[in-house]
Amino acid sequence: EELGRVADCGPAEAREAVRAAHEAGAAWGRLPAKERSLRLRRWYELMLENKEELARIITAENGKPLKEAQGEILYSASFLEWFAEEARRVYGDVIPASAKDRRILVLKQPVGVAAIITPWNFPSAMITRKVGAALAAGCTVVVKPAEDTPLSALALGELANQAGIPAGVYNVVPCSRQQTPAVGEVLCTDPLVAKISFTGSTATGKILLKHAAGTVKRVSMELGGHAPFIVFDSANVDHAVAGALASKYRNSGQTCVCTNRFLVQKGIHDEFVEKFAKAIERELHVGSGFDAKTTQGPLINEKAVEKVERHINDAVSQGASVVTGGKRHSLGKNFFEPTLLSNVSTKMLCTQEETFGPLAPVIKFDTEAEAIAIANAANVGLAGYFYSQDPAQIWRVAEQLEVGMVGVNEGIISSVESPFGGVKQSGLGREGSKYGIDEYLEIKYVCFGGL
Repeated sequence: EELGRVADCGPAEAREAVRAAHEAGAAWGRLPAKERSLRLRRWYELMLENKEELARIITAENGKPLKEAQGEILYSASFLEWFAEEARRVYGDVIPASAKDRRILVLKQPVGVAAIITPWNFPSAMITRKVGAALAAGCTVVVKPAEDTPLSALALGELANQAGIPAGVYNVVPCSRQQTPAVGEVLCTDPLVAKISFTGSTATGKILLKHAAGTVKRVSMELGGHAPFIVFDSANVDHAVAGALASKYRNSGQTCVCTNRFLVQKGIHDEFVEKFAKAIERELHVGSGFDAKTTQGPLINEKAVEKVERHINDAVSQGASVVTGGKRHSLGKNFFEPTLLSNVSTKMLCTQEETFGPLAPVIKFDTEAEAIAIANAANVGLAGYFYSQDPAQIWRVAEQLEVGMVGVNEGIISSVESPFGGVKQSGLGREGSKYGIDEYLEIKYVCFGGL
């Protein structure tokens, strides 16, 4: 079903948007922080007033269940609220000088125009998490939303306008898949763009980094993950199953921090698998995102479904067992059954690369050291989870996991107050939290002499 039509922008429109952002930048950056704060706050309030419509837009263009979409809008709006408050807390420093006739000052100033490139799986929250920080810092932005989900970005633009965000401060450049590479290159190479913030695949992130290197732009990257979920013998199995269900199957497994590899210690392996399978069959319901019973909507496209199938077929061919699910759902080509595999080994594709779908592969392990080695074998490190009731083990594992975010006895870890980001090839920088605004600020040292 066609939802609507939007402009298919190309390189010329991208350059025009950059010029508009650059021209608006001086006035926006000079506004008192309190004024920027008030306008961001009003934008937040408008999101709450229109939350039902915004959620329906997400479900229509993305497919996620309406309840999840409603949750995303509240999460998305919270970044505008948070950074409205942080706008007034961009503090500098006075540093004691070594000479009595000078003073050392440190100022923080906006970097300038920020290009914001966002994914389809959280089409609202991934924008506000970046844009809220950028506008609070005094930057202006050009947003290139995912080609699958431009309507959420445009709806946010309408509300920004109603909130009194001046023309040119928030710009949207929607484009088709065919135009995306050229538009992305413009945003990464235009000398008027000072900062790139991207959420998406590691492969695309590497391309954007190469483009940005030519003009040495500031860069934030939140890239792919391959999250381990470790369940130790000491864990509360029922709590671990509940956390596993939430972590793995939110948005049908299409989140960057969702679990991709379950590592379960041999002492409780069989109990965990049995209870996890029963929970999947009892609590997960595949259907239209607008159906109130639905917990699992469609995957984003046919290519995503094919990847899940490829991972399952590869695992089964090497000896894995399908405990539940395992095939496309009867509802249609983009719907897939929530799937659980056991007897999985580290040689299988599903444990070597991110599936980004409703597939939970379970690996049995013997020792803590073995689990840590398997978890850290990936070249990415965004999120990791583990369940244990042993305090000493909790400290050891939390410190040893090579990820940017750790959930201990918790399957959902994202919050506006927390720094979001990864290590290794999962990216650069942090978003949200008190650290998020620093990504859009330059530090200037001022030496005041002759005193």
